[in-house]
Amino acid sequence: MLETIQVETAAKPNAAVIWLHGLGADGHDFEPIVPEIVHRGERAWRFVFPNAPVRPVTINGGMAMRAWYDLKGVDRKAAEDVAGFRDTDAQIRQLIAREVERGIPTHRIVLAGFSQGGAVSLYTSVRFPEALAGVLGLSCYFPRESSFSAERAPANDATPIFMAHGQGDNVLPMALGVYSRNFLKEHGYTVEWHDYPMAHAVCAAEIADIREFLFRVLPQETAAHSI
Repeated sequence: MLETIQVETAAKPNAAVIWLHGLGADGHDFEPIVPEIVHRGERAWRFVFPNAPVRPVTINGGMAMRAWYDLKGVDRKAAEDVAGFRDTDAQIRQLIAREVERGIPTHRIVLAGFSQGGAVSLYTSVRFPEALAGVLGLSCYFPRESSFSAERAPANDATPIFMAHGQGDNVLPMALGVYSRNFLKEHGYTVEWHDYPMAHAVCAAEIADIREFLFRVLPQETAAHSI
């Protein structure tokens, strides 16, 4: 099981957001935005921020750092780390299974990620055999197109996908995100697209849009009343 940082916004969480960091970062990276997404007492959600394993990364000269998979290039034609994606997918499924064991059904779980983490959230969600509440892919792209058709799981065909990108992103150009958005839409997915005047980052307007999306796909549960 991956190491995780966990933040619960209230006791007895009834929904979970599993949020994957970007290349070279760690699980603490997005922890500070939780109070901006869920204000005190609004919802009982659990945010799970896993740490990626440390591995050599080709694009960074083989330097070892936290990475969800080896990255050989940012061009769509660059060779992809097939084994790395499969290993990470298995680890994310473990985290989902743990939430189910703790009482949160898959339809109350959102997969989220930034950059590399966003690519993984998209990779796993379209292959996952049970319906998720939603997917957040931030400043990222859709990987492993070549295996998509054979591995696609219909359970998440209707799962809403939120994609966002910086117009001035010079790490993963927005054109990669736009291409991925179009690919997913052409294959029947519902993709909500946002772009912002920023670089490879997250901005306040984006956080507000993420909050709106999460509140929509994770509606407040009403307690059953006995007669």
